[in-house]
Amino acid sequence: MDWTGYPFELIMAAYERRFPNCPLIPMFVNSVIISECHSEDGASQVIERRCTVDVEAPRLLKKIAGVEHMYFIQKNSLNRRERTLHIEAYNESFSSRVNVYEHCCYTVHPENEDWTCFEQSASMDIKSFFGFESTAEKIAMKQYATSIKKGKEIIEFHLKQLEEEGITHVPRWAPPPAPTPSHSLPVSSARAIPACSSRAHPGSTDVLPGSPDDKLDADYISRYLGKLTPFQESCLIRLRQWLQETHKGKIPKDQHVLRFLRSRDFNLEKAKEALCQTLTWRKQHQIDFLLDTWQCPQLLQDYYTGGWHHHNKDGRPLYILRLGQMDTKGLVRVLGEETLLRHVLSINEEGLRHCEENTKIFGKPISCWTCLVDLEGLNMRHLWRPGIKALLRMIELVGANYPETLGRLLILRAPRVFPVLWTLVSPFIDENTRKKFLIYAGNDYQGPGGLVDYINRDFIPDFLGGDALCDVPEGGLVPKSLYRMAEELESEEVKLWNETIYKSASVLKGAPHEVLIEITEVSSVITWDFDVCKDDVIFNIYHSRRAPQPVKRDGLSAHNLACPAGNNVQLIDRSWMLGQDYSMVETALTCREGESVQGSHVTRWSGFYILQWRLYSSPSCTSSSRPRVDDVLASLQVSSHKCRVMYFTEVLRSTDFRGSMSSLESSHSAFSLLSARENKTLL
Repeated sequence: MDWTGYPFELIMAAYERRFPNCPLIPMFVNSVIISECHSEDGASQVIERRCTVDVEAPRLLKKIAGVEHMYFIQKNSLNRRERTLHIEAYNESFSSRVNVYEHCCYTVHPENEDWTCFEQSASMDIKSFFGFESTAEKIAMKQYATSIKKGKEIIEFHLKQLEEEGITHVPRWAPPPAPTPSHSLPVSSARAIPACSSRAHPGSTDVLPGSPDDKLDADYISRYLGKLTPFQESCLIRLRQWLQETHKGKIPKDQHVLRFLRSRDFNLEKAKEALCQTLTWRKQHQIDFLLDTWQCPQLLQDYYTGGWHHHNKDGRPLYILRLGQMDTKGLVRVLGEETLLRHVLSINEEGLRHCEENTKIFGKPISCWTCLVDLEGLNMRHLWRPGIKALLRMIELVGANYPETLGRLLILRAPRVFPVLWTLVSPFIDENTRKKFLIYAGNDYQGPGGLVDYINRDFIPDFLGGDALCDVPEGGLVPKSLYRMAEELESEEVKLWNETIYKSASVLKGAPHEVLIEITEVSSVITWDFDVCKDDVIFNIYHSRRAPQPVKRDGLSAHNLACPAGNNVQLIDRSWMLGQDYSMVETALTCREGESVQGSHVTRWSGFYILQWRLYSSPSCTSSSRPRVDDVLASLQVSSHKCRVMYFTEVLRSTDFRGSMSSLESSHSAFSLLSARENKTLL
């Protein structure tokens, strides 16, 4: 199903312009109405057309078939009262040899009556076609694919035509007034189209000011998201809806979803993939907690020469980085790469918050910030290889997880060594971001086209010739006496990134991953939160009165062979019988790749509960939950039969349990909000 941000009546006005022929579809030669009927009140009409189609087929096939064109019958059933259009089409030519049937449907969007949904399906049955059955099938598939691709383009083309003619609104059908004895007028089924109308949003009427809870409201989009085309709005709604269905916990706010769509040119699948990876990354490293837990070391406060400083002329937050005054080598040698990376990520999280604050302050969407980088003092010391490596990693992480947050980068006082640094760094910056860079050498930034074009004079820092005091540290060399050994830094960095409440596990064919939870107090609540990072899984919860033991890692153990990393644990013994040694306490849940699942189970008995994730397979392969040798060997040969989950479990006393979402650890974040399914409250 697809939908567009225009009301049904306007879509119908655009659709009618396809007939009797359409220059955008060269294969659609002509159409003739063969029957037409209308209801007395004008609410419904049924039109049948004979359509002439020039099929792109090999000349030999056309010669054998003895035709240049094919004829189709199309029946359009329009119901203005219900606001639906059903289109049925079938072939008239060669109907004894080939049966082609196509059905299309335009309806009103279930969540917004001013939006239109579109669905399309087709079937084909080839009995015989002069020995060219396979060729005919390929031609039909190609034509159908072309039709799907062109359909939306054609509607948008005619909508643009209507808009150019001043037609942006078509009134809905209404029952005609009852005739009076003195003035009896014939009822007309024609729809009046006003010469000119305006609308802030497809199908908008008198609306109240938008709010983040009214996601389809035109004022909300204008106030918080900015101007969007109907196609862009449609992409946003579809991606947000998919997130609400698959990630039942915290999901990105609309502003950040839109950033991912923009960074992928509104390619829905690419944006969805990138967003899933970011959600997994944020959960694994607890990025939503970062601003509440990150404690900036004193050394960074003294020597890291960057900080937030007012805003630019557009209201965007302004970040100033005096890179030329920063001793990057000293910071890396004392604090390590991971600590610097955490600090950079906290800056980006602050940037998201500043954007939200400025959106409220300036009354318009602010989704990105401006960065001013002063390179005075940059020299060969800054080209230290480990420092460049750390910088490239930061660029990669920020680009992947904070897309479209940099509105403009102003690079000032670039010295002669700068081209060397630029040559090393620029290949890792995407083209769209590079277009936002402005580079000034010497004092060029003081002239026309310089800082005054982007920043108010009152906010230009004093060290750049302005009047504004700037709290950014001046930096300087970090004392070498503070330098630490590489081994010490490496050990600390491993510990830093392993500090996560989430665990990762591999699930293989015939080798499920199982987690043991011992319950001593009846009515305790087991809660879980997990992401399916790769492939599909089935999630089960079992109970046993006796303690299971981990499966031994013998020579044929799936655990030993398939999971050398040791992140797969099996607890249920092969000899155990379901219903005797252990029992299922919850209905099995099938979880698809990319889904985020939260839930809880109130325990009825004490004993041992086992949470199990096993690879989803066809019903014929799931009669036994225990691994077989054949399955283990197959899992080694077919490496694609591997799933990865990231999970967190917690046991709460019944008196402490407040619902599956509130029981799990949470924090305030500028990135996320609770799914509409669970809670409307912004986090």
